[in-house]
Amino acid sequence: MSTQSSHFLDLIQHGLTVAEVHHNLPPGALYEHAIRYEKDASIADNGALVAYSGVKTGRSPKDKRVVNHPDSEGNIWWGPVNVAMTKEIFAINHQRAIDYLNTRDRLYCFDGFAGWDPQHRIKVRVICSRPYHALFMHIMLIRPTRDELASFGSPDFVIYNAGAFPANRLTKGMGSATSIDLSLEDKELVILGTEYAGEMKKGVFTVANYLAPLRGVLSMHCSATSDRDTGASSLLFGLSGTGKTTLSADPKRNLIGDDEHCWSDDGIFNLEGGCYAKATNLTPESEPDIFQALRFGAVLENVVLDEERDVDYTDTSITQNTRGAYPIDFIQNARVPCTAGHPTDIIFLTCDAFGVLPPVSALSPEHAMYHFISGYTAKVAGTEMGVTEPQATFSPCFGGPFLMWHPSKYAELLADKMKKHNARVWLVNTGWAGGAYGVGKRISLKDTRAIIDGIHNGSLANARTERDSVFGFDIVLECPGVPAEMLRPRDAWADKLEYDATARKLAGLFIKNFETYADGASAEVRAAAPIG
Repeated sequence: MSTQSSHFLDLIQHGLTVAEVHHNLPPGALYEHAIRYEKDASIADNGALVAYSGVKTGRSPKDKRVVNHPDSEGNIWWGPVNVAMTKEIFAINHQRAIDYLNTRDRLYCFDGFAGWDPQHRIKVRVICSRPYHALFMHIMLIRPTRDELASFGSPDFVIYNAGAFPANRLTKGMGSATSIDLSLEDKELVILGTEYAGEMKKGVFTVANYLAPLRGVLSMHCSATSDRDTGASSLLFGLSGTGKTTLSADPKRNLIGDDEHCWSDDGIFNLEGGCYAKATNLTPESEPDIFQALRFGAVLENVVLDEERDVDYTDTSITQNTRGAYPIDFIQNARVPCTAGHPTDIIFLTCDAFGVLPPVSALSPEHAMYHFISGYTAKVAGTEMGVTEPQATFSPCFGGPFLMWHPSKYAELLADKMKKHNARVWLVNTGWAGGAYGVGKRISLKDTRAIIDGIHNGSLANARTERDSVFGFDIVLECPGVPAEMLRPRDAWADKLEYDATARKLAGLFIKNFETYADGASAEVRAAAPIG
């Protein structure tokens, strides 16, 4: 339930003196404001609000900064993901955002929660000048009831979105006119130089990635579903293109969430109140749940409309990263509140374009930690001259840009919870079999769904396995509905020697990537590396 307050909220305590501050406006009112005050906003024929994020149509991870403070500096994984800034520079950018917001005729404030578990939720306040941003966070955060809003009190965390105003390039430490600055001690995030709404969503997730481990709670970049009868859950991790969103839209199960979750002593819970899905080439046949969810109350970002006001999902002239945000209860099989029991199964999805990894493998706790820290997938050969083979991609914990602690911290929490709750871990390849991209064939969605079903119904837990001589995990050799000849990858290759060479090459890429994290990993996890 969303609520419009009966009066304008006073933001003096945040240094903001604008008289017209709209607090928790409902979607209909935000639509009206967007049409009235946004330069290019419109309404699609499906009822969704169409908005544009300007020059930046994706995140700017290289422009993220974190204040180096004595209270937290020993916990932060410093480096290219978390670039340090001084509290003095943060204060300059904070004041720059305040000064800009104070020039606006009106501001929008949304108070909501991150985390469906009341014991662990974070009270978040978003202050912005665009109705589109306010509606986006109305969707992505958990919307308070009337009583919860009345008793909201002081927020735990505040986002100042002054994205239409640039950072000063002459300010020390600024890499560009864009800067996304986090102060854990001030409990504030400042956004300058980008109007891409996803920066707010991932800013909240970054904060949760710091706070959750302090409480022994594992924060995770994954989707989650639950059994309709027992409430037991499963988690699906995977980088872009691995099928995480598609496979979590399982008609046999309830959707807990599509992107950000936590695992506590009581089970799992979604951090968000909505979903933020890619819209490029969307069709009702490919993603029926998402397609029908993009209606009144949703936001479509950077899409192109035709003359009939229909969305042309194939038109990527603005960006390849067109997106749709919608409340999770727009998905028919969503479980609300978005909580569930402890996971019985954890699934790492990878789209292996080298065609080496088995369609499904069972992982020991040590192999699970190794592959969790690695976060592997591979993309098909690019269009650059000379690039003719798949390109390996690694992102620690399947969410590297949002980590605050060293990846081993999250891996240790995962291992502890796996052991405590007897969760099985699987590596599922949604990529190629019988050869690399260009030679082999893409594993069909039908076969992958049969594998996921076999995991969930328990049939794979007792299936025959065989130890992989290079990667050391257990290849699952039988799965109902999947041809047995494709489950052992070497057998599916016509050229066995070529398979062996490609497997060793991929193993070498894993080993090289893991060098970055080896110092923070245990001897047992390091021993789970493949043989190069």
